This record gives sequence, C-alpha cells and structure tokens, in this order.
Amino acid sequence: MVQSSTSAASDEIADVIVIGSGFGASVVAFRLAEAGRSVVVLERGRRYAPGDFARSPSEMARAFWDPSARLYGLFDAWTFRGLEGIVSSGLGGGSLIYANVLLRKDENWFVHDSPLPGGGYENWPFSRTDLDPHYDAVERMLGATPYPYDDTPKTQAFHAASVRLGMPAMRPPLAVTFARGADAPEANQPIEPPSYGSLHGSRRVTCTLCGECDMGCNSGAKNSLDHTYLSAAAHHGADIRTLHEVRGIRALGDGSYEIAYVVHEPDAAGESRTRALPVRHLRARRVILGAGTFGSTRLLLSSRVGLRGLSGALGTRFSGNGDLLTLLMNCRKDGVALPVNGQRGPVITSAIRVPDAADGGDGRGFYVEDAGFPAFLTWLVELAQMRAMGRRAARFGWHALRNRLFSQGRSNISADLARLLGDGHLSGSTLPLLGMGRDTPDGRLTLRSGRLAVEWTVATSRDYFARVRSLMEDLAGELGADFRDNPLWWVGRVVTVHPLGGAPAGRHPGEGVVDAYGEVFGHPGLHVLDGSALPGAVGANPSLTIAAFADRACTRILEEEAARPRPGARVAPRADGDESAAAPAPAPDAAARADATSVAFTETMRGTVALAETDPTAGAARGRLRGEAAAFEVTVTARDIDAFCADPLHAADLTGWLECDLLGGRRGIERGWFNLFVAAPGTAGRRMLYRIWVTDAAGSAVTLVGMKDIADDPGFDLWKDTTTLSVRLLTGHVPPPTGGDPADAIEAVAAPRLPDVIAAGIMTIAPADFARQLTTFRARGPQGPSALAAFGALFLGELWRVYLARGRVGEPR
Repeated sequence: MVQSSTSAASDEIADVIVIGSGFGASVVAFRLAEAGRSVVVLERGRRYAPGDFARSPSEMARAFWDPSARLYGLFDAWTFRGLEGIVSSGLGGGSLIYANVLLRKDENWFVHDSPLPGGGYENWPFSRTDLDPHYDAVERMLGATPYPYDDTPKTQAFHAASVRLGMPAMRPPLAVTFARGADAPEANQPIEPPSYGSLHGSRRVTCTLCGECDMGCNSGAKNSLDHTYLSAAAHHGADIRTLHEVRGIRALGDGSYEIAYVVHEPDAAGESRTRALPVRHLRARRVILGAGTFGSTRLLLSSRVGLRGLSGALGTRFSGNGDLLTLLMNCRKDGVALPVNGQRGPVITSAIRVPDAADGGDGRGFYVEDAGFPAFLTWLVELAQMRAMGRRAARFGWHALRNRLFSQGRSNISADLARLLGDGHLSGSTLPLLGMGRDTPDGRLTLRSGRLAVEWTVATSRDYFARVRSLMEDLAGELGADFRDNPLWWVGRVVTVHPLGGAPAGRHPGEGVVDAYGEVFGHPGLHVLDGSALPGAVGANPSLTIAAFADRACTRILEEEAARPRPGARVAPRADGDESAAAPAPAPDAAARADATSVAFTETMRGTVALAETDPTAGAARGRLRGEAAAFEVTVTARDIDAFCADPLHAADLTGWLECDLLGGRRGIERGWFNLFVAAPGTAGRRMLYRIWVTDAAGSAVTLVGMKDIADDPGFDLWKDTTTLSVRLLTGHVPPPTGGDPADAIEAVAAPRLPDVIAAGIMTIAPADFARQLTTFRARGPQGPSALAAFGALFLGELWRVYLARGRVGEPR
C-alpha cells in the first residue's frame, strides 16, 4: 500500500516506483507486486482498451503524443541526425504498436570485445544461457504462438521465395491469440479472460487477420502488456497511474530516491502549458526506469545533478537494431499480378535468418520478415496512383457523357464505377519487408538545450545495410516484383521502431551505466530495465529479450532482498538537516526607498560546462567535447541607484532563466544576486560576481556562482575580461556571505567549498548579444535619465581605474 508522507518534499512513499509500462517495466511491476511489494507504475500515456485505437482520419489526427500541443495520442515520433524514430505512449508501451514477434537473441550474438569503428568494444555482460529460463517465463505469459494459418497469400509467397533462394523461412512465435484454448484457429471468437482479470474489462476476440497490429489491436487478440503483465500486476495490488509523466530522479541521503512528476489533464480547458503543471513527488527505496531508450536516457541525462557519479557511458551504444523498411511492388507470376494481399493476416508471419560472422556467416547477422499493412491503407495506395486515377476518371467522364447523349439515356453505370475504382492490383500485389539485425551500436544520445539529440549515421553500418537490401532485392526477383526503398534511404536516413542503448549494461562503470542485472553503478536500488540497457543491437525483434532481461533482474532483486532485507515502504521523511535539502534562504533585502530610481539591463551569456570538474577552464574544454551547453538570460536590477553606487559591493538582483543540459533544460531563476566591480583586496582589479538559485528537473537545488575577473593584464583584454564568466555549479541553494566584506564576497564565488562543486565551465557574451544588451538599459523613477548617467559614470569610472588610471590600455603598469 502506498503511504502518504509528512515530508513537504515528497507527497507519497512506496516500496517500488516503476517508470513506464513497456516490456521491461511491466514485467517488473508484476514480479514485484506478486512478491508483496507496494508498487506504483507511472505511465505518461493513456489506457487503450480494445476499440479505443484510432482508425478514422479525425481520430488519427489526434493520435500523436505532444502534450504542449494538447496531443495525448499513441504515437511519439522523433527526428534526429541520421534517423527517424517512432515509439509508443500508452499503457503497455511498445507492445501496443509492435508486430507481436517473440524471437530470442541468437546465442552467438551475445558478443564480447567486438570492436567498434570509432573505438571501444561491444560487450554483453550476460549470455543466452543466463536469459533462457526467463525467455521461457515471458513466452508463457505472452502466449507465444507461431502463425497457424496455411492459406495466407503473403505467407505462402514469402516462404516460396525463400525456399527458391535456399534460405527457408520460419514462423516466429507471436504474442497473439488465434484460437480458444486447444481449439483450431478461428477468427473473431471470444477469448476467455485470464484468472487475474483485465485492466479494461473489455471483450476480446481471437485474431481477425486485419493487419492492424501496428496501429493498436481493436479486437484485443494481441496479448499486449496491458492484457497480460499489467493486468496481473494490478491483480496483485500494483497502483497503475496513467497520464503521469516523470520529470526527474534524485538520490536522497537515506538511500531512497525521489521522483518528480506531473499529471497531464487532457480535458482541461485552455492552452496546455506543460511547464506550468504542478510538480509532485513520490519516494521509494527502489526505482525502475522502464521508459524506453528515449525516455529513460533522457531522464538520466536530466538528472545527473541529483544522481552524482553516473558513468560517462551514459548516452552511448545507441543503435536502431538495424531496422530497414522496403517495398516489393507489383509482385507477378508469369506476367500476371500475384495477389500477396499484404493486408491479410497479422503484420508479421514469417522470417528469414541470415547468420552472423560470430556463427559462421559473413558480416553482421540479420532477419528479414514479411510485413503487412491495415486494409484501410490499400485505398491510399490506390489513390496515390495519380496518373492511373486520372486516366480512369477521364474514361469514366467520357462514358457518362456518351451514355447520356448517344446511348438513349443508358442509366446503369455499375461497370463504369467498377472501372473507375480499378482492379486494385497494386495494393493487392504489394508486400512490405522489414529488416533488422546487428547494426553498429556507435550512436550517442545527448541533451541540446534540454531537448534529446541523437548522433548516429548509417555510415558505419553501410555494409550491414547493403547485405540486408541485397537479400530483399533477391526476394523481389523471386516474386517478380519491383524493389522500392523507403525514400528516406536515399538521403542517408532510416526509420527505427526499435531504438536501443543509451544506458548500456557493462562489466564496470568504465564500460556501462548499469551492471549485468540493470542496476545503476554507484546507485543501489536504481535500475534501468528496458531497451536502453542493452549494449548493442539484439538483431532479432528486441521485445522478448528486454522482457527476459527484466525478469532475470527481478529474480536477482528478490533473492538479494530475501538474503539482506532492506526497509520497505516505511521510508523516514527527510530531516531538516539532510544534506540533500536546500540551504535556508537569507532574509530578503531591505525594501528600496519609495522615491528611489531603479536601473535595469538584460544580459545573455552562453558557454559549456562539465560535470565532475572544479576548474572552469578544464570544465569548458570538456564541456565542448561532450556538447554540454549552458546559457542564461538575466535581468540585472539595481533597485535604488543611489544606494547601488554608494555600496562597495554594488549589489543588485538577478531574475530570468538558466538553461543547462545538466539540469534538464531551461530552469527559472528562483533568486539571484549580482555585484558590479567589487574591489579585489591587494590589487587594482575588480570582480563582477553572479549567484543564481535554480532547481533541476528532479527537484535538486543548485546554485550557479560566477566571476568576471577585471584586471589590466598585458595586451588588450578589456573585452575579454568584461565578457568572460568563469562559473561553477554548487549542490544546494548556497546563500551569499553576510557582513558586506568585499573579500568575503569574492572568496565565496572564486573559491567555494570543493565538496559543493558539481560542475564548472566558462560562459561568454557574443558580440551580437552585447549589442542587444546595450538597448535594454531602463530607468524607472523620478531621476530618470540621470540614474542611467550615474550607472554609466560608475561603470566607466571603474574601467578607467583598472585600465587607464596608471597607464594606457594594454600597457604594463
């Protein structure tokens, strides 16, 4: 049972939090709920019962996931450098839109020390033998069944072509119910509910062979995770919550974790402002990341401040599992259209396996599978033939006119309408092919301005893709078909529905983010159990391997807990003195005089920072290599210009935003301090000091401190000094020193406690941003322009003292 917490920071407490509901997450939810743990499943998408999946144009227009655009649909489409990606957003994850195939990863494809083109190796820290008993368990739960019908045209054609090539196809197990119990397969027959019941309570029927598996199964014949593992988890008490999207994770000092999440409200009136949704919290000693390659990796990248010490392998080993889609069009036999009817049957019924060099083949192994498409898409295929449609329409118009004028008013036009529609030979003789295999896992996922980015190209996998296309072309030749590539192929892009990697398993933190059981190195109780944990391509359809990997991890978790019991859901609320708590804010500054005049301007700076660096120069260099960008736009406000000029610290307020990939993107500044030209003791130099409080996506308090060093060094360095800010990120909200001593103020920024420093780097002002900054100066109050003049006099006067008072600019003093 989930408990409420008395802690202001965390609303609820559970034994286990499962993020996502795909092939890894659902298995964990069931196994741990069955073992008596209090389990909360947080899924960002909706529930989809049979009959809820979109089919009409109006429904399809809303069937995509982008809450900021008030779209809460099933399909989440991504575009990156080198590839497109399509994943699912709904209860059941990818099982809602996958093609049902449950193939095991080939034994010899669990490679060790397999070199990668850019350096490093592909290493699998677990084997087929490790997974086999868990493959068995998942297959039982998902009802793995080879396609049982022998009269399906596309299946017959694919098998016949494969035999002629000397590479006989097989029928892989499918997670589909074709028959009632031991009965012979029969379409559209009621399915008896399992003993654990159903989340949906909806009627399910056996497979209707409609080819709509990838669009969501409206008959309920697909044994997707919501019908199986998730329903069983709910039966054992799991608390399953939809439209709950996790924003971040952070480790607390007592060994537990806190999850920050928001709840989407699709029916709420007005515009959707996802940034403005209230953030809620949930705590547990065990957290399972199962949000998929894009979701889990993004969460970890956004939570690096709250999860200190994550491996440098985070974001690496990305691959698309070698996905490649092509079309065989106009299949013919003896010059006559061969009715392969790709819309008949489930999406995939058969597969050809091509060996890998690791098991006697040549190059990287792969599978080629027949594919299908929903019947309603056949209309689009036919209507897309504009030239043929135009000819048929013109012929229909001529016949209609002739019948009316020259055939004594002939009124029966049935034959004319039939000719207008055409014989449908193109859609009926088209067979899609899907290839997948061991492409090179050398891609990298990063955050760019808070957005997920993927660096991956087909270049290092070109030989692999050439072999896949060659077999597909051979199949086209055997079926007398015209071979057609996906048009994206010709611009060096592919579409993947099986993204993998990003938080790869490894033997140690130098090789992977998680161990062989999916537990994050250095963070006991935090696990990644989805496709992101796989260190390379599965080769076969990866769903079964992900589920088996998660099942094996659950066995390990339960064994360890039995041997060394850990506290369960009774996690103590965070104490005020907990090191993860933010420092108390200093008392607000005294209010400005009622007749005071304020001066404000806006400054924009950009640069790079890196985790685990304390020196700004080293951090900036490492940040550039890793693409770790940072930027801020702040408005500096001196609320009383007279007091500001008289104050030796020249203190002002900062407001605005800080954008940093380490923090999960753009964060609003909660409080900020600025000091202009603080005199450096013992020197003629001055310092500009910055201090900014923000909270990252996971709820971790962070302070940015920065300093511009204004000193007349040899050479002309005025521009560099006034536009270069050395910054450090500190853990917690660290207040400025009290007492008003300039030396203390400088030391607090220039030499913070090293244990508090979590990142460092350098930010600068670009000339264009500086030009814009000059237009932002504003004065409010009775003094008006004279206040701006006072600020300018102070600014230029201090520059004079530093650079010109004892010599010309750039000359040694």
